Amino acid sequence: MSSEVEMLDKVLKDTIAAIDNGKRQIFDIAEHSRTEYNRLEEELIEVKTAVAELIDAVDILLKEDKKARQRLAEVSKNFKVFKEVDIRKAYEEAQDKKLELADLKSKENLLRTKRDYLEASLRKMKNLLNKAENLASHLTAVTNYLSNALTDVNSRFMELEQIQKLGVNIIRAQEEERRKVARDIHDGPAQLLANIIMRTEYCLKLIDIDHTGVREELVALQEMVRQSLQDVRKIIFDLRPMVLDDLGLIPAINQYLDEFQIQYGLMVEAVIIGEPKRFNMPVEVALFRIVQESLSNIKKHARSKRVMVKIELLPQKILLIIKDDGKGFNLQEVLADKKREGYGLIGIRERIQILNGELVINTAPGHGTVINISMPLEE
Repeated sequence: MSSEVEMLDKVLKDTIAAIDNGKRQIFDIAEHSRTEYNRLEEELIEVKTAVAELIDAVDILLKEDKKARQRLAEVSKNFKVFKEVDIRKAYEEAQDKKLELADLKSKENLLRTKRDYLEASLRKMKNLLNKAENLASHLTAVTNYLSNALTDVNSRFMELEQIQKLGVNIIRAQEEERRKVARDIHDGPAQLLANIIMRTEYCLKLIDIDHTGVREELVALQEMVRQSLQDVRKIIFDLRPMVLDDLGLIPAINQYLDEFQIQYGLMVEAVIIGEPKRFNMPVEVALFRIVQESLSNIKKHARSKRVMVKIELLPQKILLIIKDDGKGFNLQEVLADKKREGYGLIGIRERIQILNGELVINTAPGHGTVINISMPLEE
């Protein structure tokens, strides 16, 4: 038995060391390298197309500008022959073409700069992608090593095996959360900030040409900054709502449900039975995340029109019921489908198991879904 314990201990230590060695690189590289590479590639194609179109437009406008300047020279040379209205018209046309040409050339230069930047970013992202794939291969080897090493461990170490699996699930949940945050930042504030930089550069080029246009661009920039701030605040709330730390579970859930209704237009009824109070932080965090995950699933899959979230605060436990009138689903098929990861139900179940709670799900295709959770309270 001693040799078996030593072998298991060695396997776990080797696994932890391998995960720690790869973890720092994975956090920096593997979050969204492939999706970012594809996005950059698509954006580069769009920018190249836009550059080509602008070049054609500039060529056409150059010809028109040349004609307008020739016309102006002819009128100016023979001003006694032409009427004053003809002279003014020729001058205005030449000036308009000049301004229009300057604007197009400015846009062309901006797009060329963006194209060069995207090409450089694409090359860097390709390198990151290769590195991420190598790291993924490394972690696969570690997982295989762990599985082979534990092949001969008997039933007396089943509890340790369950702890190890739980640890892997926790790491997976952490990675998924980081992936979500990275995606939210990339799709929201990062995109807006990149656009703000480009439009700021455009303002600098436009400031000596068109003051009215600069003002309009600044107004648009102000709205972008405001939107970026809202996105950042939402990401911070999703990571850790301050009201959960400051006021507790019930106020945090009420605030989340109010914002959820406003954002998605889905009717959510909150029913609270009992006197709200503070609970242990693991319980509050687990129940809040379960409500978040459940409503996210309803929004994505249920096609529901109405949702009820009922919380009953009892002396020894908390009862949580989440009910929707959506399309329902086959529970066994969803849990068995690894590609869909159980609509997030596996993560909900694991949170409840860690805190010795109970989960019952009643659902069927066409009959909505009811999630019943009982969470014990321990002093």
